[in-house]
Amino acid sequence: MRMKSVLLALLLIGAVGALAWPKLSPLLKPHTTTAAATPKKTGTVSTALKVSAVRIDPVAFTETLSATGTLIPEEGVELQAETSGRVIAINFREGARVAKGSLLVKLNDAELRATLARSQHQLALAETRERRLAPLIRQGLVRQEDYDIVASEVDVQKAEIELTRAQIDKTEIRAPFDGVIGLRYVSEGAFVGASTRVATLQRLDKLKIDFSVPEKYAGRIRIGSPVQFSVAGSERRFDASIYAYDPRIDSGTRSILIRAQTDNPEHRLLPGAYANVELVLDTLSGALLVPAVAVVPGLNEKNVFVYRDGHAERRKVETGTRTATTVQILSGLAAGDVVITSGLQNLRAGQAVAIDAVALSGAPASNAAAGAVAPAAKLRSAP
Repeated sequence: MRMKSVLLALLLIGAVGALAWPKLSPLLKPHTTTAAATPKKTGTVSTALKVSAVRIDPVAFTETLSATGTLIPEEGVELQAETSGRVIAINFREGARVAKGSLLVKLNDAELRATLARSQHQLALAETRERRLAPLIRQGLVRQEDYDIVASEVDVQKAEIELTRAQIDKTEIRAPFDGVIGLRYVSEGAFVGASTRVATLQRLDKLKIDFSVPEKYAGRIRIGSPVQFSVAGSERRFDASIYAYDPRIDSGTRSILIRAQTDNPEHRLLPGAYANVELVLDTLSGALLVPAVAVVPGLNEKNVFVYRDGHAERRKVETGTRTATTVQILSGLAAGDVVITSGLQNLRAGQAVAIDAVALSGAPASNAAAGAVAPAAKLRSAP
């Protein structure tokens, strides 16, 4: 009886052990086996941030200001009569060159010429009477008063003749200068008044360019400064130079009006054309430029990160002219410094960095995000 109880107990223990073995066996494996299965660390993981950079070298730097302007003729007028009358002659061909003083249009002056002839006859009669009285006044045979009346009549008739000739001149429209005449707006037989536009006359050998720049550049405008401009429909860039500017600031636009002049011997440029103007403000032979993306604005200063001995060094800089792609550095950097241009949002002073690509001043790296440092600055003024 006791033997049977022992056997039953052993069978029960065996059954429980068989059920629990799959779960207990991993716990009973030696610790060395688990440790052997875990790979060992063979070195230190690198934390250097990969960045792109540009080496700063002195470059020639031309600061230019972009503006918009209008071409105007050296001289230009609308031809109009000084008096009213009927057109009896038109002596020009549209689009032709005319010389100064050429008679272009003639109005009817028949009545004035008749008045002139009458005055000339009256003058001749007055002069004859004066010649007859002159020896008599010396002999005392006529009164001085009678002679003075005749002499005065001579002067009056001379004045009448000059007045009539001046009125006749007003019936003639002459070219005030050498130039190219435009389209005519009247025909022979038409009646014109003093406000009637007959034609236009332009001097095209030289043209003026009027453009405005913001008032902050007024102190940098110089007579003789070079200007380049282009016009619609032509890829050519034309040269001009400043010869005058308005000695006041326009209070409405806060800008100053500048006038340049250019030669136009072939008459390829026409007055009224819209011009894109570039004015050279300054030229430097050794400017330090950095990509605009490299400048990190601070609360009261501007900074850049410079690569030094595998780490990022924060530098406070003073900036000058800023363009769409570059910023001029006035102080804080030296030639040869390597400025970091990517990863700036995650970069901290003293952080380890690894340069992925370095661009030279004026030549972009093939895979650098910063691109090239432009050798010229273009600023756009308000129109």
